[in-house]
Amino acid sequence: MAEREFEIGGINHLALVCSDMRRTVDFYTNVLGMPLIKTVELPDGMGQHFFFDCGGGNALAFFWFPGAPQKVPGVTHPGAMPGFGDIASAVASMNHVALQIPVDKFHEYRDRLKAKGVEVGRVLFHDDSPSTIATRMHDGVYVGSLYFFDPDGILLEFAAWTRAFTPEDVRHEPAAPAAPATAKA
Repeated sequence: MAEREFEIGGINHLALVCSDMRRTVDFYTNVLGMPLIKTVELPDGMGQHFFFDCGGGNALAFFWFPGAPQKVPGVTHPGAMPGFGDIASAVASMNHVALQIPVDKFHEYRDRLKAKGVEVGRVLFHDDSPSTIATRMHDGVYVGSLYFFDPDGILLEFAAWTRAFTPEDVRHEPAAPAAPATAKA
């Protein structure tokens, strides 16, 4: 393996913004079972910054700012779960957070979330078909997914890789925006 310029060992934490820290703590600790591991009161009444352990040495963090602008579906975050509407969001927005789970737990975890009153999508298997979604598990499936929203509308995903990636999995050219049309005089 080639030496890397930077010794990046994964995601330390992902910081999101919530509208109600108390509700966020309740959801992430009592619904998802993530321990609250650090709380910070920001200086000069700027708000709070809380961290949750999401496993593997990784953390999911939230800021609460008293005067934060309101969310705008389709801009700040997707307006729907995959399979239920438009999942686009604005450039530089955070589209969703995928949390690793064991591959054999999708249906059990879906039932647990539903029992806790969380609206969930159906279990999806992603493959290289034109729709990118398979109706059943097969050798071409590379990840399984289960999507749901947190109380602020942040799209969350329980995800599990189902196979190792190979060089053949990197075969698409990166897209670039089309050049703007020039006005005729």
